[in-house]
Amino acid sequence: MARQQERARRTRAAIVEAAAVEFARRGYAAASVNTILEGSHATKGAMYFHFESKEELARAVLASALEHYTQTNDRWKAVDADPFQVLHSIIMELAERFANDVIVQAEFRLIVEPEFYAEVRAGGSQVWGQTAYELVGRAQAEGLLRPGADPGTFTRVLGAALAGQRYMLDLTADSTPLRERFEEALAVVLEALASPEWLEGWRRTGWLDLRAEAGAVTPENGPETGSD
Repeated sequence: MARQQERARRTRAAIVEAAAVEFARRGYAAASVNTILEGSHATKGAMYFHFESKEELARAVLASALEHYTQTNDRWKAVDADPFQVLHSIIMELAERFANDVIVQAEFRLIVEPEFYAEVRAGGSQVWGQTAYELVGRAQAEGLLRPGADPGTFTRVLGAALAGQRYMLDLTADSTPLRERFEEALAVVLEALASPEWLEGWRRTGWLDLRAEAGAVTPENGPETGSD
């Protein structure tokens, strides 16, 4: 029984992974079930045992992406460091996931499809956005924001800037690494809303590498892409 359950788990994971590749490449409407089956090496019967429809399979990919975002946030929320430095580290890991994690790539493509508009309000952007809001609130409590600056405004503007940078790279075929564009967006928001004292210190020290403290992914080892 245990061996059968493990085989079923692996089959389901392979189908979700292959579906993510197809959704990331072609979007939801144009995605081919046959291509997903070829990529997963599963039978049509096995796929429909786990998923009743292509939509249910897409929602499994979205759920897996949410787990990936949650893994990132849970690691970084435990790091005791300058909140803006932690926020930068989260954003850099998100950039690595967008570059290397096909599950996250598929989620980004799926949430712009009409069938999944509602997922924007409950998906990965909300997970990391809440963590960003908490970090900026912590920064405010520590006197790292300008007087009158609002954590909600900071987080909304930053989120919109990051999403815009991600879309523009696709639209313009820009070869600039996404992490550079994300870092640029964060720097612009910080220049506007961080305290002069924090900005002065940051200009001296630059960004800190906190990955070892969080056990975070690196460009060399890449993020987890498996899914149960």
